[in-house]
Amino acid sequence: MNHQKLLTCSAATLAVLLGTARLSADVVDIKNGAHIVGKVTKIDEGLVVVDTDYAGTLKIKQSEVTAIATDAPIAVRLKTGTRIDGKVSSTAGTVQVVGADGSISTTVDKIAASWEAGAKDPAIVALERGWAYEASVDVDGKTGNKNQLATAAGLRATLKGPSDVLMFYTNYNRQVTDGAKSADQFKAGVDYQSNFSGKNSWYVRDEGGFDRIKDIRFYDVAAAGVGYDLIKQPKETLTARIGLAFRSESYGNPATPSLNAPGLDVAINHSLTLSYMTLTNRLAYDPDFNDFQNYRFVHESYFELPLANPAWKIRIGVENDYNSKPGAGIKRLDTSYFTRFVLDWK
Repeated sequence: MNHQKLLTCSAATLAVLLGTARLSADVVDIKNGAHIVGKVTKIDEGLVVVDTDYAGTLKIKQSEVTAIATDAPIAVRLKTGTRIDGKVSSTAGTVQVVGADGSISTTVDKIAASWEAGAKDPAIVALERGWAYEASVDVDGKTGNKNQLATAAGLRATLKGPSDVLMFYTNYNRQVTDGAKSADQFKAGVDYQSNFSGKNSWYVRDEGGFDRIKDIRFYDVAAAGVGYDLIKQPKETLTARIGLAFRSESYGNPATPSLNAPGLDVAINHSLTLSYMTLTNRLAYDPDFNDFQNYRFVHESYFELPLANPAWKIRIGVENDYNSKPGAGIKRLDTSYFTRFVLDWK
C-alpha cells in the first residue's frame, strides 16, 4: 500500500511539474490550427520568432498568427509608436499586454516589434553609432623540400551609424622561405563612406605602407568620390565607387623612377550574409591619368565561418595585387592564399 501511495504521489508530482512547464511556456496560435509552444524571442520585419525544444528556432509569418501568449513580460511596440512592457495574452482575436504601468488591447497585425523586456528598442539601437573591433592572425609553415614560415596579423576598427561608416585598418604580412624573406608587407588605411541620399554616397579613403619584396619603400593611394548601392538589403550589399585618386610610390632601386600622379579610383565592394557564412569581395582599380597603361589592380575575396564561440571566426580567401609597371626585376602579379582566425568584439 505504501508503495502504491508513493507511486501515486510521484505520478501526481510529475504531472504537476509537466503542467507547470507547459504553463511556463509561450504559445503562438496559427491560422491552420497549430499551437507553437516555446519562447517568443522577438517580432521583427513581419516575423514572429519562437525558440522551441523540439524544432529549434521557428520563424512564423506574422500575418499567419492569430494569437500570442507569453508567461513573462516582453517589450512590445505598436505601429503607432506606443511601447509597453508586460505579459501578453490573447482572447477572441484581441491581444492584451498587461504591464506595471497599465495595459493596452490591440491585434496581432498592429504589433510592429517585440524584444526582451527592459531592453532598448532595436530600432533606436540601429540609429546609434557604435564601434566594432576585429583582430586577425594566421600562421602557416612547412618543412621538407622547402622550409617555409608565413605569419600575418591585422587589426580593424569600424564606427558604424545608420548612414555612414568609418573604418581604420592595418595589416602586416611576413614570410620566410629557406631562410630568405619572400614576403614583407605592411599597410594601414582609413575609409569613410556617407550615404547622403538613399543609395547614393560619397567617400574618402587613404592607404599607405611598404612592400620590401617588391622594392616599394613607401606607397600611398588617396582617393575621394561618389558611390551607388546597386544592392542594399539587410543581408547583401553591392556598392560601386568612382572618384579621383593620387598615387605615390617610391622604390629602393634608383633605376626605378618614383611615381607621383593623379588618376582614377574605381571600386566594387560586395558582402553577402548567409545562414552559415559571410562572403566578401572587393575590387579596386587605379589607373594613372598620364598613362592609363600604368595602373594598380587589387582584389580580395574570402568567406567567413563562425566557430563554436561566435566571437571567433575562420576566414579563408585569396588576394591579388597587380601592378602593371612594377620596379626593375619585379613581377607584376602577387597572389596570396590565406586562412585566418578572426576575433571580433564591440
